[in-house]
Amino acid sequence: MGRMISWGNYPQHDHTKKSFEVNKLSSNFAINSIPFGNGRSYGDSCVSDHLIDIKQYNHFLSFDEETGVLVTQSGVLLDEIINTFLPKGWFLKVNPGTKFITVGGAIASDIHGKNHHIEGCFSESVNWFSLLLPSGEIKKCSREENTELFRATCGGMGLTGIIMDVEMQLKKINSKSIYQTTRKTKNLKETFEVFEHIQEEPYSVAWIDCLAKGKSVGKSLIMYGDFMDDGDLIYEPKEKMNVPIFFPSFILNTLSVKLFNYLYYRKVSKKITKQKVGFDKFFFPLDSIANWNRIYGKKGFTQYQFILPKENSFHGLKEILQEIEASGKGSFLAVLKLYGKSNENYLSFPLEGYSLALDFKIEKGIFELLEKLDTIVVKYKGRIYLSKDVRVSKATFEKGYPNIEKFREIRKKYNLKELLTSLQSKRVEI
Repeated sequence: MGRMISWGNYPQHDHTKKSFEVNKLSSNFAINSIPFGNGRSYGDSCVSDHLIDIKQYNHFLSFDEETGVLVTQSGVLLDEIINTFLPKGWFLKVNPGTKFITVGGAIASDIHGKNHHIEGCFSESVNWFSLLLPSGEIKKCSREENTELFRATCGGMGLTGIIMDVEMQLKKINSKSIYQTTRKTKNLKETFEVFEHIQEEPYSVAWIDCLAKGKSVGKSLIMYGDFMDDGDLIYEPKEKMNVPIFFPSFILNTLSVKLFNYLYYRKVSKKITKQKVGFDKFFFPLDSIANWNRIYGKKGFTQYQFILPKENSFHGLKEILQEIEASGKGSFLAVLKLYGKSNENYLSFPLEGYSLALDFKIEKGIFELLEKLDTIVVKYKGRIYLSKDVRVSKATFEKGYPNIEKFREIRKKYNLKELLTSLQSKRVEI
């Protein structure tokens, strides 16, 4: 028996963990179990009574150096794919904010990155995967074969079975570096104008000052760019800094966040700056700090990530930013992204519009604030990202996901409801 904590260090839950056994397929499952990768989900989607640890199921099975098609086991980390294939001129088509997640976890969350408006979700790079059901049966799932299981599993939070082997398409590159442009904006209107102007850029993201007031609401630093073509593919991971202990909770407060935001915004002196940066700095800035989640203290934190349809994004984001500023409970990590059209997966998060992700430490009044933000998200026809969530209600969740009943039907059809559960699945009743 162990004590389970997610990457957000909240909630904690007693659990048992057992390794995934290929020779005993159906015995991997127990009542109230969930596949477990590298534990980087922020909330309670990877928290259950019994964890099926698939991280050691982590071998590459084949790779075509001409086409970039990789077949791999689901416990392989994205970091391992990058370290192995970047020197050969291949990279992941879609990257989340951390490379320390498993391939299976990337599919279960149907993760997205700074290029969703161009490449879509992670599932768009997946040709097929094999899925182990509690019955012991293995189904090969793709857009053409067992389509309903494919659509339910991509974004299905591990609730449809254990993802085993995966065939995926990598992206051809000719450099380890990104040529990055940084644009400094004065308010939300200017931020939106820049995003609309740079829609053809392969990668784009913005840091936004969520505590700015009045005419400065929505002021941002927008970073965008693409891989260079300099032929430099020599890559050695750098040694990481480490946060050795949990910070005292009082260190993160309104004043410290305001000070950080002030300094971070002012570090860019020019309106437009161009520079060469490594892919780690561009895609995975927080990965350079081991155990950075300890900054929020022992009580932990939650990330609140929502998305609004494009036609509602400006007014909805402005209202949400004003609500956060009024509360004083700011986030120094506030990430704004533009998204392309949604896919056909039942529970995938992205839709055409803008999303904002904010980290809040667990403290008195934070859940009340997030409930207020939920009301605004629903008002503007948005949705909450399950991979980051730890508290959204069933009613709020359902309003954002029109295909929820299709997902529930799959769970019922394959007798998954009692065997595969998480604290999150019980909370939102999926």
